[in-house]
Amino acid sequence: MIILNGGSSSGKSGIVRCLQAVLPDPWLAFGIDSFIDAVPAKTQASDEGIAFGADGGVSVGADFRALEAAWMEGIAAMARAGAGIIVDDVFLGGAASQQRWRKAADGLAVLWVGVRCESAVASGREVARGDRVQGMAAAQAELVHEGVVYDVEVDTTHTESLACARTIAAHVS
Repeated sequence: MIILNGGSSSGKSGIVRCLQAVLPDPWLAFGIDSFIDAVPAKTQASDEGIAFGADGGVSVGADFRALEAAWMEGIAAMARAGAGIIVDDVFLGGAASQQRWRKAADGLAVLWVGVRCESAVASGREVARGDRVQGMAAAQAELVHEGVVYDVEVDTTHTESLACARTIAAHVS
């Protein structure tokens, strides 16, 4: 398993697509954005689900965490069944988020990847995307890395996705 962590608009999705292209075997990709899209609409904007603040802040409740735990266990089960798995996530809880993944992936070989990007650059990407609450990129740029331990880190501020993917791929055994 390869788990990428970085703030919103840091370039994780582009790196994942490039990883799928440069890794010699086929790898499945799963992202937090797809998971959030799969969460029932009634849990979005609720205290128990996930809510996005006008300032870019994100809050999650118990219902979201329960679904997230099941999602993580399901992804880990696919890895245990022999599939190469790449996860694109945003560790809003920093080290606590990594710990949830460590629990789900217990016994699996995991390459932990930090994806960094200067706040101003990520904020510019956020505006260009047009599908994010403005302020998320700035709010998450450093927060998601607090207390997280990585095997490899890349910075997309001035480095293209393909070069980052090649750096990561060099650490895959």
